[in-house]
Amino acid sequence: MKLKEMSDNLYQFVEDLFPLNRSLTGNGVRQTLNYIKDIIPELNIYEIPTGTKCFDWTIPREWNCNDAYIITPEGEKICEFKKNNLHLVGYSIPLNKEMPFNELKKHLYFLEKQPDSIPYITSYYKENWGFCISYNQYKKLKDGIYKVKIDTTLENGYLTYGEVILKGEEEKEIFLSTYICHPSMANNELSGPAITSYLAKFISELKVRRYTYRIIFIPETIGSIMYLSKNHDVMKRNVISGFQITCVGDNNSFSYLPSRQGNSLADKVALHILENYCLNFKKYTYLDRGSDERQYCFPGIDLPVCSVMRTKYREYDEYHTSLDNLEYISPQGLFGAYKTYINIIEALECNYIYMANILCEPQLNKIDGLYSDLYTKNNYPNIGNILNFITYCDGKNDLIDISNIINLKYKDINNFIGLLIQNNIIRKI
Repeated sequence: MKLKEMSDNLYQFVEDLFPLNRSLTGNGVRQTLNYIKDIIPELNIYEIPTGTKCFDWTIPREWNCNDAYIITPEGEKICEFKKNNLHLVGYSIPLNKEMPFNELKKHLYFLEKQPDSIPYITSYYKENWGFCISYNQYKKLKDGIYKVKIDTTLENGYLTYGEVILKGEEEKEIFLSTYICHPSMANNELSGPAITSYLAKFISELKVRRYTYRIIFIPETIGSIMYLSKNHDVMKRNVISGFQITCVGDNNSFSYLPSRQGNSLADKVALHILENYCLNFKKYTYLDRGSDERQYCFPGIDLPVCSVMRTKYREYDEYHTSLDNLEYISPQGLFGAYKTYINIIEALECNYIYMANILCEPQLNKIDGLYSDLYTKNNYPNIGNILNFITYCDGKNDLIDISNIINLKYKDINNFIGLLIQNNIIRKI
């Protein structure tokens, strides 16, 4: 697929799903997963009943919203859910009541420092209600009687999630996770599922797939805890590398958040790609975590999961507000993140350990197509790179290890590995 076509597809994904009201549970999540299934027919959609125990947590009741708004004393309808679903505090209980402003304002949320934005607020695990409003609009409100209408349901139902398992030649797994639980926000919510969906499509179409891929679309926190409660044994045996995919839609520099230990295969490959193919990326520590890597890397789970992002969550002003909109992201930003993750996947797929088959340096000029018979100072760097690579083919270092040691991109090494194997200079372990 061409660059522009993929860029447009990724942005169209975000644009199409932007209006939906997603939360931990509910119809918005189902609609999102059904859309993704059109891209990835292999996606399986599962539902976990309210009340299901998941380690220390319990699946909450299902929440859906039909409508919500406030009518001012002057008869103006404000904070309309149907115009912007961020206006309603997530998981607000049903309400149909008149009240004075002094009572209403206890349930209004705004950001004085971002007076034109609507904040994103939730109350998942304690029954409450509220509205989010721009500070500029809040300042216009006057004393009087207000009518509050919240048409929601909060009842026993299901938590819905999606899973794709793409079998490879090996049982060892690459794990990709993204979340689908926020309403109308582009970068923090939809950029991750957009990238992950088209990565899954790319992986499913590989003619040769070395690893098995486990790819999930879940609500954040409770979704990852639920999924681990069902799958952590097999994942601990099989997952060798994992990535939490979020905040990948803007066009700013990349960010890297390591796994808890910081030395996993995922960390090593992510850093190699960022250091060699992405300029000026920002490194964080695991203390800066904030998404589902919190669960995947928790003691006792200990999965090798890190995250490659554009601007990290909580590090941009638009985060968790209505300003995280379709204008904040770009097709170019989405495609750049998609391409970076493609590079990571391709690097993992070819990251073998190699062993030299001969003693002492090989006579490379016997190999057709490797380099010129004439030994000059101009062709020595290429000869040196090949010999450096072979020197570290000791049955211990993998491709990325050697790439880092000899300061050469893994793709450049791949250009001559085939000839070395074909001529029995090295072999895969």
